[in-house]
Amino acid sequence: MSSNPTQISDDYVSENRSGVGGGISDVYGEDLATLDQLVTPWVTSVASGYTLMRDPRYNKGLAFTDKERDAHYLTGLLPPVILSQDVQEKKMMHNLRQYTVPLHRYVALMDLQERNERLFYKLLIDNVEELLPVVYTPTVGEACQKYGSIFRRPQGLYISLKEKGKILEVLKNWPQRGIQVIVVTDGERILGLGDLGCQGMGIPVGKLSLYTALGGIRPSACLPITIDVGTNNEKLLNDEFYIGLKQKRATGEEYAEFLHEFMCAVKQNYGEKVLVQFEDFANHHAFELLSKYCSSHLVFNDDIQGTASVVLAGLIAAQKVLGKSLSDHTFLFLGAGEAGTGIAELIALKISKETGTPIDETRKKIWLVDSKGLIVSSRKESLQHFKQPWAHDHEPVKELLGAVNAIKPTVLIGTSGVGKTFTKEVVEAMATFNEKPLILALSNPTSQAECTAEEAYTWTEGRAIFASGSPFAPVEYEGKTFFPGQANNCYIFPGLGLGLIMSGAIRVRDDMLLAASEALASQVTEENFADGLIYPPFTNIRKISANIAASVGAKTYELGLASNLPRPKDLVKMAESCMYSPVYRNFR
Repeated sequence: MSSNPTQISDDYVSENRSGVGGGISDVYGEDLATLDQLVTPWVTSVASGYTLMRDPRYNKGLAFTDKERDAHYLTGLLPPVILSQDVQEKKMMHNLRQYTVPLHRYVALMDLQERNERLFYKLLIDNVEELLPVVYTPTVGEACQKYGSIFRRPQGLYISLKEKGKILEVLKNWPQRGIQVIVVTDGERILGLGDLGCQGMGIPVGKLSLYTALGGIRPSACLPITIDVGTNNEKLLNDEFYIGLKQKRATGEEYAEFLHEFMCAVKQNYGEKVLVQFEDFANHHAFELLSKYCSSHLVFNDDIQGTASVVLAGLIAAQKVLGKSLSDHTFLFLGAGEAGTGIAELIALKISKETGTPIDETRKKIWLVDSKGLIVSSRKESLQHFKQPWAHDHEPVKELLGAVNAIKPTVLIGTSGVGKTFTKEVVEAMATFNEKPLILALSNPTSQAECTAEEAYTWTEGRAIFASGSPFAPVEYEGKTFFPGQANNCYIFPGLGLGLIMSGAIRVRDDMLLAASEALASQVTEENFADGLIYPPFTNIRKISANIAASVGAKTYELGLASNLPRPKDLVKMAESCMYSPVYRNFR
């Protein structure tokens, strides 16, 4: 191996995109080696002594061997005991379980990530069902609300209006060069919690942790970014601990120009194939940004497209229980924002492709309720553009219960961001004209869910097929245990991202989202169905992500949008080989 990592040829990198430890375009050769080969802990120079222990990418804590301690000037800097990574993991999980406050667990995990990257990801991968609610919804919501108070050191890039005109220079300040995935937010609509401004950084950080843990994208290829254009949250503006710009949000042309400079700088600095995931933008900006940049950049909006794909997967899987096709259903949504309209559009597209019916016709099976009531034709002139396709002929209905009784849906989907809106009357109405009503309460965090799992099962006398956005514990009802499914975007975006990167995709298309949905639905087993689940358990998430990546990659090649040629013979094996491994490496 060359003594200078920058001298490794492009041909070498392109021909060796993956190895035993995973990763794509691994310019340092770190994971191209087999497990019994020695690797060099590259930083600016070879890390040793205190520098090595302070670098989270290479720090192994008490797992450094005597030979490594001697070779890297660590002798005396650590206690004499040597603990394996497995023992360290056991110790960390024991410590985490002592915390009774979820936010304390979150802080402890973030501290570990900043101290020992590989141990953090090993914990997350091996204990995904236990730790997912900590690093993601619901705990990440509270973390964002209190981000100013728990802030320790930057975990991503903060690009504020003060950097207008020099965003490219700011991007160059990030130490890693081979960025493959960027998750960016402007903090205006964090989960169901509203405008949290600069404190929304917890969302990109959490999402990218899951890109690595669940999808195998190497941490050094991930970049969390917060765009700070101000906040309209008066509480934050008056908070002495707030870490962002203390001014009202930029809007209109000023906002559009700033985001355009950002998107151009990203492409200039990282190239055509960097995936930019928009996260938790307000509705009007989310749709505009996706529409504006989908033809020129590799962009994806998780709130619109990721949510749609994971919900569609659950609906496809549920048909095996119900013995119906999607076209046999009538859908009613509470919520007509990014998530609601995104899900509705993907359902309509799927039905259109299955039946050969024009999408304008398949949309008529889908009804949406917003804050003003059922979206109907008489309201069309006053509707935002993304709601207009869902304005069907019907008399106005102001309340959800009235809409349920009028439309008689077989599927009820909540994306409103408002808790307790699926009342007992609404759920019981669903149960009167459906033998097995399909109820999805998708709003996050848990406090904003339209109804709880217990309410759904109890009010339908155990007949509901239920899934939610945030996790709920199993429910006992009349001697039977029900296991609520979680329509969590984590099922989709890590595998989707891996598939896009693996194939060298240059654009994202709806057909790729459909491929991801179908791949996820195919992972649900008869045993899962028997437990009332329409999603597979998270314990198999890396296998699930590999299959999703393979399906997305296959569709990318089929559409002619792949640049990593020739196409691998076995895309599932390729996906598995590309996945980052958190196992400690041995240093020479």
